[in-house]
Amino acid sequence: MAYLLKRMGLKNMLIQRVHYSVKKHLAKEQKLEFMWRQNWDHEGTTDMFCHMMPFYSYDVPHTCGPDPRICCQFDFKRLPGGRITCPWRVPPVPITVANIAGKAATLLDQYRKKATLYKSNVVLIPLGDDFRYDKAIEWDQQFSNYKRLFEYMNSQKDWNIQAQFGTLSDYFNAIYERTGSKPGDHPTGYPSLSGDFFTYSDRQDHYWSGYYTSRPFHKNFDRLLESHLRAGEIIFTLAVAHARHEGNKAFPFTHLMERLVSARRSLGLFQHHDAITGTAKDFVVVDYGNRLLNALMDMKKVIGVSAHFLLTKDRHTFQYEGGKLFFDLDEKRSSQDALPERTVINIGGKPRPVVFYNSLSQTRTELIRLVISSPHVKITDMTGQVIPSQVDPFWLTNEESAPDMHKVVFVITVPALGLVTYYVEKVQEHSNKKNSHSVITMYNAQTTQSITRGPFHIFRKTAEEFNIENANLKAAFSNSGMLKSLTTKDDGRTTNIDLEFVRYGTRHTKDKSGAYLFLPDGEARPVVFNKPFIRVIKGTILTEVNVFIPYVEHVLRLHNSPGADSTALNIFNIVDIRSEGNTEVAMRLKTDITNQNGEFFTDLNGFQIQRRKTLDKLPLQANFYPMPTMAYIQDDTRRFTVLTAQSLGVAALKPGWLEVMLDRRLNQDDNRGLLQPLKDNRRTPNKFKLLVEKRTKKVEVVSQYTGYPSILSHMLSLQLIHPTNILSKNINSPDVTMLPIFEGLSQDLPCELHLLNLRTMQNKEDSARLKFMPKNTSALLLHRLGFDCGFATRGVKCSTNDGKVSLKTLFKSLDITKAQPSTLSLMHDGTDLDTSPSVQVKPMEINAYKVQIH
Repeated sequence: MAYLLKRMGLKNMLIQRVHYSVKKHLAKEQKLEFMWRQNWDHEGTTDMFCHMMPFYSYDVPHTCGPDPRICCQFDFKRLPGGRITCPWRVPPVPITVANIAGKAATLLDQYRKKATLYKSNVVLIPLGDDFRYDKAIEWDQQFSNYKRLFEYMNSQKDWNIQAQFGTLSDYFNAIYERTGSKPGDHPTGYPSLSGDFFTYSDRQDHYWSGYYTSRPFHKNFDRLLESHLRAGEIIFTLAVAHARHEGNKAFPFTHLMERLVSARRSLGLFQHHDAITGTAKDFVVVDYGNRLLNALMDMKKVIGVSAHFLLTKDRHTFQYEGGKLFFDLDEKRSSQDALPERTVINIGGKPRPVVFYNSLSQTRTELIRLVISSPHVKITDMTGQVIPSQVDPFWLTNEESAPDMHKVVFVITVPALGLVTYYVEKVQEHSNKKNSHSVITMYNAQTTQSITRGPFHIFRKTAEEFNIENANLKAAFSNSGMLKSLTTKDDGRTTNIDLEFVRYGTRHTKDKSGAYLFLPDGEARPVVFNKPFIRVIKGTILTEVNVFIPYVEHVLRLHNSPGADSTALNIFNIVDIRSEGNTEVAMRLKTDITNQNGEFFTDLNGFQIQRRKTLDKLPLQANFYPMPTMAYIQDDTRRFTVLTAQSLGVAALKPGWLEVMLDRRLNQDDNRGLLQPLKDNRRTPNKFKLLVEKRTKKVEVVSQYTGYPSILSHMLSLQLIHPTNILSKNINSPDVTMLPIFEGLSQDLPCELHLLNLRTMQNKEDSARLKFMPKNTSALLLHRLGFDCGFATRGVKCSTNDGKVSLKTLFKSLDITKAQPSTLSLMHDGTDLDTSPSVQVKPMEINAYKVQIH
C-alpha cells in the first residue's frame, strides 16, 4: 500500500489497525510516525511518511487522548436526545459560557497526553468515523461546539496552544514546516521502518486472521473477474488500435467501452474493506455477487468480440450484431453463487475452430481441456497438423459418466498477447492414432467388477498405495488417496509431502470466532474418513486423482507438456461445509523441508515477498498470515512453494509445514461490526500448484526480511491467476475467412517483465456523446518482477534482459507514437519520452506510461 500510494504521487499516509502491543512499543519510543520503506529498497526512493494512530479505534472516543470516557464527552453527535450515546454513561453537553473553562481544560489535558506519544508539538485529532456527517445537524453540533472550545483555548495565552480545524494535508505540512523539510522528503529526526503489521490484534488474543479466508467463494470470484477484466482491457485496446489504424468504424467502440467501465467499477467496488474481506452482511454480499457475475459475463463478451475482430482476415467486412456472438461463452452460471457449467462443444464431421487467447506477455505452452460431445476426436493446429490428444469421461457422479459429454485434453502454444486457432473434429472410432483414451481405476467402489464403458476401461480395486507421474515429477499416494511424496526426476530426489485435511472449532468462552476473528478451540483435528472413494485417471497427456472425503472433493493433476505447467502438481478442491457449524477447514502439507527458526515466506498483494516467523509464544491464530498468491518454506537445498489462485490464510505451525485455510462457517458474530454470523457458505472452488525446486546455487541474501520467487514460480503463478481464455466458434456463426493466429507483440517481453495492464482511457463523464468513446491514449503498466536466480527454469522459454523494452516496436504492426511516464494513478504526467531507445524498469518497480498506439 505504501509503495502504491507513493508511486501515485501521494506524500503522506495514515494507518490505524496495528497490533496494540506494536503501538505501545512505538508510542513509548515516539516512533508512531516514520518513513515506511519497502524491504527491497536500499536507497529510500519508496519512502512514504506514515502517521500511525495510537489508540484502540479511529472513532471519536479513541482519538482525542488516552481516556475514551473523556473523549466521548466531546463527541457532540452523542448529545442527549440523539440516537447514539456514550457507553461510559457520561454524555456530552453543549459548550456554554458557564462550562467552557472546565471543558476546555479537560480536553486540552487529553491533547497534551496524546502529544507526548509523538516527536513534534503538532497533534492530529480526527473527528468522525464510517457513519458520520450524513445529516446537517451533526455538522452544526460538532462545528459550533468545537469552535467555542478552540476560541477559548487560543485566548488563554499561558496555555501555549493553537487549536484549529484542518485537513490531513494541513497536519502533515505542519510537520514538514517544523522539521525544515520539503513535503515528501524525510523529516529530520524521524525513523525509517520496513515490513508490514500483520497479524492485527485489537485486544487480548483477538487476532483478525479469520477474514483472510472468510467467504472464499467471493475471494475466488474476485480473482476471476480481475483476470477477465485485465484480459478484456488488453485485447480491447489492441482491437481499438487496429480498428483506428485501418479506419474501421464497424468495431463497437462505445458499446464495449461501456461494459469495460462498468466492470472496472464493479471490481473496484468489491475492493471495499467489507467486500473482499468477506465481512459484509448477507444481502450486501448477494448484491456484490450479482455485480461480479454481470461484469464477468460482460468481459467474456468483450474478449469474444475483440478476438472476432482481430482474427477477421478482411476487417472491413467485420459486422457486429449486438446479441449475436460469433464465439460461444466458455461457461455459464445459473446465479451469482453457483459454480460454473462448462460449455459443451458439439462436434461433427466438419472441423470446429476453437480460439485460445493468452493475455500474458510471454508465449505460453500448456495443457488445455475442453468439454466435447464425442470421445472420437481429432485435434489439428493452425498448420493442419494433427496433434496428440487424450479423452477422459465427464463424470456425473463418483462412478457414472455422461454418454454425450467428454473431456479432451491437448497441448497448445499461444503467442504473447495473442490468439491462436485449433480445430476440433469428430472422427470414426480408431481412425485417429494420435488420440488416446484414459484408463480409469476406482478404489473403494461399490463393487470390484471391472467394466468397459464405450472406449474407456474402468478397473475397480480395493484400496492400495499408487503413483502417478509425468516427465518431470512422480507423485506417491497412500491407500486413502492422500499425497505422500513428490519426486523430481531431474535429480531423483523425493520430498515427503503428507497432505491432510484438518478442521478447527471455536472456543467455548464468551468470545468466539466470527467473520473477522479466528479464535480456535485448540489445535486442529484431522478430518476423519474411512475408505474414501478414489478415482485415478491415467493418460498420455493428463493424469489425475479424485478423492471424495467429508467437506472436500479433492483433485490432483499432473500435466505432461513441454511447458512450465508440467513442473508442478496441480490441486483443485471443491469445499462444502454447509452442513456444519463453527467449523473451519484447512489443507495441511507436512514436508521434510528443514526450514529454520519457524521461518516461512508469504506474498503481499502479489507484489513482493515478506519473511514470516512462527512464534511459539503467540497463540495459534496469531501465526496465520494472508496468502494472496503464494507461500513457501525452504532449507539450504530445496524450496517448497504453494501457489494459489485465490487469496486465503496460511500458516507454518511446525517445521516443514504449510497449512492453508479453505473455508469457515461460524454460528455467531464476533462483535467487530458485522452484527451477524457467517453462515452463507457455498460450494467453493480453489486451485493450487505445488512446486518443489532444487537450489542450484547459493545466492547472497541482501535482506533477511524479504525473499524472491524463482522465475519458474513467477511464470506458474501468472498462468494460474491469468488462465488462457477459450473461445469456440458458435455453430450458427457465419463462415467468414478468419486468420489462424494473431500476435499482439512483436516479440515476447523478457521473463522478468509482467504487463500489468494495457488499458484504454475513458473520456470525461460530462459528455453523453463522448463519455464511452475510447480516448486515443492508453495506460501501459509494466512490473519488473524480482526473482531468485538460484533455481533452474524448467519449462520456461523466455529470457531476461535487465528489465529493458523498446516501446516503439513493442506491438506487432502498430507503433507507439507518443509515450509519457505517469504516476500509477495516471494523474501526474512527466515529459514525453523518445520511444526509439529502450526504456528500463528498475527491479521490483511498476512503471506507468500514457501511450498513443497507431
